[in-house]
Amino acid sequence: MPSKGKVGIIGSGLIGRSWSMLFASDGYQVVLYDSVPKQIENALHETETELKNLESKGLLRGKLSAAKQFSLISGTTDIKNLVKGAIFIQECIPERLEWKQALYKQLDDVIEEQTIISSSTSTFVPSLFCKDMKHKSNVIVSHPVNPPYYVPLVEVVPSPWTKPEFVIKTRAIMEEIGQKPVVLSREIEGFILNRIQYAILNETWRLVESGIISVKDVDSVMSDGLGMRYAFLGPLETAHLNAEGMSNYFERYSDTMYAVSQTMGPTPKMEGPTAVEISKQLEAMVPLNKLQERRNYRDNCLTQLSILKNKLNQ
Repeated sequence: MPSKGKVGIIGSGLIGRSWSMLFASDGYQVVLYDSVPKQIENALHETETELKNLESKGLLRGKLSAAKQFSLISGTTDIKNLVKGAIFIQECIPERLEWKQALYKQLDDVIEEQTIISSSTSTFVPSLFCKDMKHKSNVIVSHPVNPPYYVPLVEVVPSPWTKPEFVIKTRAIMEEIGQKPVVLSREIEGFILNRIQYAILNETWRLVESGIISVKDVDSVMSDGLGMRYAFLGPLETAHLNAEGMSNYFERYSDTMYAVSQTMGPTPKMEGPTAVEISKQLEAMVPLNKLQERRNYRDNCLTQLSILKNKLNQ
């Protein structure tokens, strides 16, 4: 089976490896780039192990075997080799703006005209690292949710200069590899997921800081309440169903929602004694030496949830 084309992945950490697996699952030839040869060697070994593990559990994505998927993934320390003939580059380096600016300057000198350069950033709007590029119209953000192999959402965020056809193509590629892209009309700080996530974290902070509820119980409000709804329906559709349509919901609850929202207080700076107390309670719930065990539990739950959602939507 011939590959669908070449995709380059910059960065061999967890996110880069996950992207490699996603593209390989759909038959793309994947080249994983890192400046440190040992990092590539380790990443390839870990990727092969994870693919085999997923296959043994019946959780491997795509129609190809684990062995076939892994055969589509290779590594390089040569950025020219990475970009040559690539239709799509997914950048996954750490969230340091100066590092991204330096990398994109380097890519600008070697990139081909029709290659899309996509960033996994969750922190920076794309204009911050592409504004001085000759090929700034090739740059876009495809922000995954961690871990991207198990959570399909991808936020597609264009810069002010991104070619419209590259936005369309990026969305199509994300759908093709089994992800669920949402496309923003323009860049905005925090994109969508983190703006919503920060609003939730801000209010949970205020509630714990005020002594109204414990960390364990406020997390239960999400995991045993809101989160169970939102795993299948968004907040707006949930509200739509909780009344006789959304217009009726607004009629019933808009005054109450506004009044409660007025009591929520200023945006907190998450530091100081409250940060210490929240960390203390969380470490009692999940000790630091149990974090990986809990991550494995999370990933398994997310996988099972994804399987259930796919069955229900068939």
